[in-house]
Amino acid sequence: MAGMTCYKPGERSRLIYAIREYRGRKGEPKGFGWRDLRDLLVRARIQLGGPIVLVWDNVRLHLTAGMREFIAANAAWLTVFQLPTYAPDLNPQEGIWSLVKRDIGNLAAADLGQITRAVKRRLKQIQYRPDFVDSCLAGTGLITDD
Repeated sequence: MAGMTCYKPGERSRLIYAIREYRGRKGEPKGFGWRDLRDLLVRARIQLGGPIVLVWDNVRLHLTAGMREFIAANAAWLTVFQLPTYAPDLNPQEGIWSLVKRDIGNLAAADLGQITRAVKRRLKQIQYRPDFVDSCLAGTGLITDD
C-alpha cells in the first residue's frame, strides 16, 4: 500500500492511495517500486489540480536514484521535504494506517483477497470523511493555517 494525505487551505482534505496485492505470479513485483510512487504522484497532481509540496519519510524507496531524478525533472510542480530519519509522529499518513489497522485488526481472513477488500473498503470510508484525514494532520501538530 502507498498513500498520501493531501491538504489544501480552503478545501476538503483528501486521501489518495494505491494497493498492490502480490499473487506470486512469475515476473510480478512483490511490492511498490519507485515508478509506482511516481505514478501515484502524477495521479495526485491531476486530481488536486496544481503543484504539490510533498513531505515524506525516509523509506528507502523514496530515496532511490529514479525517484530523485523524477523529482528533479518535475521541480516546476513538485517540491519535496524529507522528514527526519525516524519521525512517524510527524507523518499524517501514519494516522491513516493506524485507523485502517484498528478496524481490521480482528479480521479472521480466509485469504489475502479478503484482507485487501477490507483494507480498500476502510480506505474508501476514510476518503469520504475529511474530518478523519484532518485529525491525522492535527495529531502531528503540523497544523496549517486556513
